[in-house]
Amino acid sequence: MRNIYLLLYYGFARYLPSSYAPVVGKPSNAIRIFLVKRIFKSCGKISTIDRLAYFGNGKDLEIGDYSGIGERCVVPKNTIIGKYVMMASDVHIVQNNHNYHDTSVPMCFQGSSSKVPQTIIEDDCWIGTRVIMTPGRHIKKGSIIAAGTVLTKDFEEYSIVGGNPAHLIKKRNKL
Repeated sequence: MRNIYLLLYYGFARYLPSSYAPVVGKPSNAIRIFLVKRIFKSCGKISTIDRLAYFGNGKDLEIGDYSGIGERCVVPKNTIIGKYVMMASDVHIVQNNHNYHDTSVPMCFQGSSSKVPQTIIEDDCWIGTRVIMTPGRHIKKGSIIAAGTVLTKDFEEYSIVGGNPAHLIKKRNKL
């Protein structure tokens, strides 16, 4: 059955109007959520799966309550997304890297790393538009990743980071 839901998602539902479109947005989002609840490993009360989101076969993907995946996001199938996570459009989480160690062989013939690191996004995070994350990032609780950031390392909880490569802008105040 999972394969049928995948076929329905990729063949039809991902092309429906944006979740924020007037009149047709909410029903389009509801259809996508219905399908991913039958595709992902586990789902909470998802708020948004916007149009053109890509998540491979989604087999090991987990998403918590009130979290969403923005328009045209690319999320590897083994990602864990916590609760209350806002993911804007065009976020790209890279799944793995190419091998490059043997200089006698062109990189295009060395293949990709066989180990696929897991990306974890903890609770209450905000991932801005066009963020690129390298494989295996762990975004800690309460973090904000600014739009256009290239995230190549991990930061502490409640960090606000931005830039290329990402650097700490400031810490959020815990109440």
